Amino acid sequence: MRLTPTERDRLLLFGAAELARARRARGLKLNVPEATALIADTVCEAARDGRRLAEAVEAARSVLGPEDVLPGVADVVTEVHVEAVFDDGSRLAVVSDPIGDGSLDGSAPGAVLPGPADAEPEPALRLTVRNTAAVPVSVTSHFHFFEANPRLDFDRAAAYGMRLCVPAGSSVRFGPGDEAEVGLVPIGGDRVAIGFAGLVDGPLDAPGAKAEALRRAAACGYRGAGGRPEAAPQEPAPHDPAGLHPAPRESRQQAPCRPEEDR
Repeated sequence: MRLTPTERDRLLLFGAAELARARRARGLKLNVPEATALIADTVCEAARDGRRLAEAVEAARSVLGPEDVLPGVADVVTEVHVEAVFDDGSRLAVVSDPIGDGSLDGSAPGAVLPGPADAEPEPALRLTVRNTAAVPVSVTSHFHFFEANPRLDFDRAAAYGMRLCVPAGSSVRFGPGDEAEVGLVPIGGDRVAIGFAGLVDGPLDAPGAKAEALRRAAACGYRGAGGRPEAAPQEPAPHDPAGLHPAPRESRQQAPCRPEEDR
């Protein structure tokens, strides 16, 4: 049986969670890896059962309490991140405070002392987005919004080089036919977009990068990118009954149009 790396990771997580369940059933208190695996597996199984993200996170928060783990584990496992496959696509679930209040204070060895909270940035741009698809579409916090699902209709040119102005790890969900206003902020760091929908695959601010990305988006039928460009007229082929001068092949250096999946 051939398994993808994601499927192998899922089986490894499930095996660790089953071990944690067996040890818990014997009356043992769980350590950090066991508690983490059990919480993450609960999210994945809830997603498999058809629950929504908020419901899966709530189920993971209720699976363990401080009495189920070794001393200090609740102070170490303060947040669990796991990517699960929900009915509307893969989503990153962030389970904060999954075990409950810990027993150690800030003076304990290895304690994490939070720094001052950063002020939430103000959106640099607000756009109206309409989902023209028949299924929900979710966009995560640091996805290059310009390359979001082709069925989302909004001003792609204005959204180039920007992401959602939401906390890291969260997402915005657009229901079928829904229209909503979202805030965007510029992507920080080196401003290089690799992957996503493959419309940029390089530095965002390189000369001609935006124009080329818009051309690719229009060619792939992305809503709000200006529509599909018309093909240039071709010259008629010369009369060549012997086939001595075959017509040149069409260039294949075109941006791949990826399927309209949840991005």
